[in-house]
Amino acid sequence: MNIAFLINQTHKEESNFTTTFLSFNAYRRGHTVFYIGLADFTYHNEYNIGAHCRVIEPSESIESQEGFLEMIRKKEKQYIDATQMDVLWIRYDPVIDMLNRPWAPPTALQFAQLIKRQGTWVINDPDKLVEATNKLYLEYFSKKIRPKTMITRSYNDVVNFLDNQDHQIILKPLTGSGGKNVFLVKKDERHNLKQTVEVITRDGYLLAQEYLPEAANGDIRFFLLNGDPIQIAGKYAGVNRIQQKGDIRSNIHQGGTAQKAHVDETIFATVAQVTEKLKEDGMYFVGLDIVGDKIMEINVFSPGGLNLASKLNNVDYASLVLDHIENEVEKRKSK
Repeated sequence: MNIAFLINQTHKEESNFTTTFLSFNAYRRGHTVFYIGLADFTYHNEYNIGAHCRVIEPSESIESQEGFLEMIRKKEKQYIDATQMDVLWIRYDPVIDMLNRPWAPPTALQFAQLIKRQGTWVINDPDKLVEATNKLYLEYFSKKIRPKTMITRSYNDVVNFLDNQDHQIILKPLTGSGGKNVFLVKKDERHNLKQTVEVITRDGYLLAQEYLPEAANGDIRFFLLNGDPIQIAGKYAGVNRIQQKGDIRSNIHQGGTAQKAHVDETIFATVAQVTEKLKEDGMYFVGLDIVGDKIMEINVFSPGGLNLASKLNNVDYASLVLDHIENEVEKRKSK
C-alpha cells in the first residue's frame, strides 16, 4: 500500500507526534510512505494531479520514530502522481499556517478534493472538512452534548454572555489549536476583559463557552475510527489530560500531563450522540475532547495523543487503525 500523509511542513513535525507514530508503523508493516507538505502539490490537468513528496520505501532500514523522521527530512522530494496513492491522509493543522501562509491550508484542501475525485481514498473526507476548518463544526451536532456557546467579535456580546452565566466563562479563538490564547474570565474579575477580547479577535472570531466545573479534572481526548470508539480488549483509546496547577489548559504541549482515561457510561452516552453524523461526514479518524457529558471540541484535521493512549494502556492502537485502513483499501480495489 502507498500511504501519503499531508502535513504542514516536514521541519515542523516531531518524532512524538501521532502522525510520526502512524507513518512509522505503516512503514514497519511494509508500506511505502509519502510525506506531502501543504505547498507541494502540482496540477497539470484534471487527469494529472500529484505532489512533490518525500518518500520512505519499506526496504529501508529504520529502527525508531526518531530515525524515521530524521530520514524523511533528509529525503529529496520526488514527484508522485496521485493515482499512485492508495490513501491520502490529511494530517495538517490549519492554524499553524494561518498567519504566515494563509493561502496554504485552503489550497491544499482543494487539491485533496480533486485527488478524491480521481479515486484516491482521502481521510478525513475533504469535502466535509471544508465545514470543519474551525470550532464552529461542533454546532452541527446535538445541543445536548455542546456547552453553552457564543461566537462573536463584539466586546458587548461577550459582556452579555458573561452576565448570563453562573460564575465564569472560557474565551478562545474560533480558529485555534494547542491551547493558545485561551482565557478563563470570572464574573467579578473584568478589569482585563476588553484587552482579552481584543487579543483574541485580532486574528478573527472569538468563541465564548460556559465554564464546566468538571474541567478542573482536565479533559479526555477520546478517539473514534469510522464512527466507533477505538478499543483493544476493552481498553479504549483515550487520554485524560490534566492541566498544570494554576493553568486552565490541559493541552500536553502547554504543560499538561497525560494519564490513563477512566471511560464510563457518561462518555459512551455522549459519544453515541455524535458518531452517526461523523460517519456520514466521512470523518474517519477523530479525536473528541470531552468534559463531563459535554464535547468541547471535535478534532478532525490532526488529532494527537494516540501514541500516548497506546503507552498508557500498553496496547498498539496504530496496528488496529492500520489493519482497518488496509482492509478498506482492499475492498476499494476489489470493486
